[in-house]
Amino acid sequence: MKNMIVYIVIIILIIASIIIAFSKTKEKESDKRLEVLNHIDEKISFFNYKYVDRYVAYHLKNQNISIKDAIIRVNIGLDYDYYQNTKIATNLYTTEVLVNKYHYLEENYIPKNLTELYEGYSKPGMYLVEEASLAYKKMAEAMKTEGLNIRVISSYRSYDYQKRLYEKYKKIDGTRGADQYSARPGFSEHQTGLVIDVDNEILPYEQFEKTKEFTWMKQNAYQYGFILRYPKGKELITGYTYESWHYRYVGKEIAAYIQKHNITFDEYCAMKID
Repeated sequence: MKNMIVYIVIIILIIASIIIAFSKTKEKESDKRLEVLNHIDEKISFFNYKYVDRYVAYHLKNQNISIKDAIIRVNIGLDYDYYQNTKIATNLYTTEVLVNKYHYLEENYIPKNLTELYEGYSKPGMYLVEEASLAYKKMAEAMKTEGLNIRVISSYRSYDYQKRLYEKYKKIDGTRGADQYSARPGFSEHQTGLVIDVDNEILPYEQFEKTKEFTWMKQNAYQYGFILRYPKGKELITGYTYESWHYRYVGKEIAAYIQKHNITFDEYCAMKID
């Protein structure tokens, strides 16, 4: 009996030694990975230790960008192809909900408090979440006092509507072409009820960048909680071609931060929102 107890104790000690040795090896490996990243985990709050290997791999492949930017991009999901490693969106029914090529809404998702937009500032039958609708009205009225005219031509879209739209574009340009400018069903921000596509009722919406209204929006939209969602030069980050007519309501505080730092909502969420 005593021999058996001694035998068991020895086995336990051996197992414990192996675990400790393994743990120390892992710690050393982790230290090496963090050295590659210049121990940036000690300097930024949005470092995710679960992604260390992904950070290192992405940075080694993209040494033309800073380590910080590499971490932001991995947090977004850009170390995977678009529509790969996707997750259901979080912060549902709030102005912080993120929908992009890595975060989706379920088919039955319908925003709360959808409100029809005000006559004179929109095509008929356009809806937004109430908070966004009120903010848009204030912005449109402010523009009108300066002799500018803005009109919503697309706003909330259901899952089924986006599905029909995407399938139409796919028949025209194929999957690869359609993916550059149209979201797959469930991955469209329009389903949040926080997005507007606009024109000035004179030029086609694709030429909104050429209008005085666009210049005003670029300088002032953030004061009403709206951001240009797919800006020029950020196509890799957003996954979409530049759209001068596509604006997203995020609230004044977030919009001001994005405006000040010249970033996208994707980058903001990668740094600020879990």
